[in-house]
Amino acid sequence: MDSEKQHTCKFQPEIGRGCAFCNEGDEPEAQPCGGCLKLHETDWLEEYPDNVPTDIFEVRFKNTRRSFYQNVNNLPLKKGDIVAVEASPGHDIGVISLTGDMVARQMRRTGFTPYNGEYKKIYRKAKPYDIERWQEAIALEHETMILSRQIAADMGLNMKIGDVEYQGDKIKAIFYYIADERVDFRELIKVFAERFHIRIEMKQIGARQEAGRIGGIGACGRELCCTSWISNFSSVTTGAARAQDISLNPQKLAGQCSKLKCCMMYEYDTYIDARKAFPRLREPLQTIDGEWFLVKTDVLAGTMTFSSSKDTLANLTTLSVPRVREIMALNQEGKKVDRLQHADDIPAASGEPTYGAGSVEDSITRFDKSKRRRHGRNSRGERQPGQPQGADGERQHSGRQAHDNGDAPRSNNSGSRSHGGRRSDRSRFRGNRQQGERMRSGRDEKDGGEN
Repeated sequence: MDSEKQHTCKFQPEIGRGCAFCNEGDEPEAQPCGGCLKLHETDWLEEYPDNVPTDIFEVRFKNTRRSFYQNVNNLPLKKGDIVAVEASPGHDIGVISLTGDMVARQMRRTGFTPYNGEYKKIYRKAKPYDIERWQEAIALEHETMILSRQIAADMGLNMKIGDVEYQGDKIKAIFYYIADERVDFRELIKVFAERFHIRIEMKQIGARQEAGRIGGIGACGRELCCTSWISNFSSVTTGAARAQDISLNPQKLAGQCSKLKCCMMYEYDTYIDARKAFPRLREPLQTIDGEWFLVKTDVLAGTMTFSSSKDTLANLTTLSVPRVREIMALNQEGKKVDRLQHADDIPAASGEPTYGAGSVEDSITRFDKSKRRRHGRNSRGERQPGQPQGADGERQHSGRQAHDNGDAPRSNNSGSRSHGGRRSDRSRFRGNRQQGERMRSGRDEKDGGEN
């Protein structure tokens, strides 16, 4: 098992053809890589016996090119075999991708029709010599594409060569190009034949086919649909975006091929069927309060939104499709409804939660600690920011220091404001205390005389 894993790691993958090559042995080998082919399909009838025996096989080549061939020699072929097939001229090398009943289904789906009613033939299974020559042809493709682009640019032709595919026997090559208008490439073919010494076939493709051959990742994060499974391209217009209420933003609607995304057509039929239930409003809805204009339609939800103003979004009201039809029927009879919505359809107003004034548990300030902050300087004797450096601050500090030490504030000949202010406070406090003692003693005497 370890030796098989080690041998498998030596194979070099060729993604465009869905196989891998190995040249480290005596003879070159090739093996198919499952799932690496563009337009890869799952044969869901593989485990079932064939109902209709057939000798037609689907053979894939580079990227999205494929065709159907007949097994005239009754070879024991299976899915994944590398075979040599008939070409014009010579032969080509491909990989068998479908067998059995799935071939007929695939031919019917793609609309394949054999040329003059005759299928091309499968010659044999690929031999080491065929694989070696096939590898040499593959190695020339990229360099040939770069040179062909330079030649076309030098000749002033308005075309873009997107891909080059060599035939398996290396005697012919297909040049895939894109052009917005008709191109006369007769001289170009002569130059290519003299430069590359092969037979030339020019094949024009569209932007969607080019994206399918090159491949890539879409905005959804998955492999492009034209690379993975789409074989027939349908025209996509902006009408599909309008029917699905998609914003007409060219940057978001265009794919990597600079054309409208093919996935816009996936749900188009569903939206068209759903829109058949919606009425066509040619006039605004008439109510006693005024006219209501349609501003939005939600196809999947089956609702229509109206505004009381034609130019602005004011008093938006959402109605169901049956309710809109009911109002339209009444308006056609010359009647105006009292309100757009039924009384049962109006949602009840939910009160906002409030906190109880007398409840401590519901108070939002119950976790706050009440602290009294002393103005002036803090416990360290530092001045608080914003406290003036005037006489009031000095007066309070000097008086507090004298009181803490147990000494009376001493007189100052200079008449300091701080000592004078502190002295007046102490005398006022002493007078209030003496007055309180006299009142207390008078009450005591009165109580004693009554007793």
